[in-house]
Parts: sequence; C-alpha cells; structure tokens
Amino acid sequence: MRTEGLTTAIDGVHDGTGRKVAIIYTRWNDEIIGEMREACLHTLQAQGVAESDISQIIIPGAFEFPLTCTLAAESGKFDAVIALGCVIRGETPHFDYVAGEAARGITAASLSGKTPVIFGVLTVNTEEQAWQRASKNKDNKGAEFALAALEMASVTENLKRD
Repeated sequence: MRTEGLTTAIDGVHDGTGRKVAIIYTRWNDEIIGEMREACLHTLQAQGVAESDISQIIIPGAFEFPLTCTLAAESGKFDAVIALGCVIRGETPHFDYVAGEAARGITAASLSGKTPVIFGVLTVNTEEQAWQRASKNKDNKGAEFALAALEMASVTENLKRD
C-alpha cells in the first residue's frame, strides 16, 4: 500500500515469503499441464514460497475445478489458489460446456470467499496454441499465473487490513 498525493493506492507484490498456495491441476493434457505446473512451481519458489507451503491437488478434468477450487478457497489453508488446466476445442460442443462451466465455477469459487483463485486454464483451438502458451522455450503462462496468485494474495491481505 502506498500514498499517491491525497489518495492511497493498494497494489500487490510478488513476495511469496510465508505464503501458502494450492495448485489444482488436471490429468487431461498432462504434458502441457506438466510444463505449466513446473513453471508455476519454479516461479513461486523463486519468489520465496517454501516448497512445503505449496499443495498440489490433482483432479480428473476441468469440469471438476469449481468444486475443488471452492473447497480449497474456503478451507482457510491457502493465501491463493491456482487452477491449471487446458481445454482444447474438438469436433463436438464438449469444449463449450467444459470451458464455460470451468470458467464460471472458478469465478464463483473466487467470489465465494476471501481467497483469490487464479484462472489458469488455457482454452485453445489447437494443441499447437496450447504449446505456444506452455512451452519452456516460449511464453509459459504457468509463471504468469504464479505471479498473479502472489500479487492477488498481497492485494487481498491489504484490503482486509483496511
């Protein structure tokens, strides 16, 4: 929190010292998720989150995010929850149902409590697009999701103090 003139600006920091984070990830598209999860873990630890303060929760698929994220967020055990998944469009409307309900449920989980829940679900048309967002050699979104979780944990903490 900082003062800018007559106003107060509340902004978050990426300091993970003392933070507890849950990473909830799916078994579907496990190679893509694995790359994002590794980048997420590396970034959290690089920002000071102790390995013992990171809980990894594995779920079958993206449709299971709403319940799992809600339970984790409401448990009081975590400063932030990160939902990592990848839904790739196919030939049927399955993509629309799964991606839409995962997004809706993750949003509801975040709004239901005092714990930020980060939407780290890739919703892409092709496997190639997923790899563009998950590759070690490119712009891996797992690192971005980790930083967003730490920043939101900080913002949430600052808002609770006021």
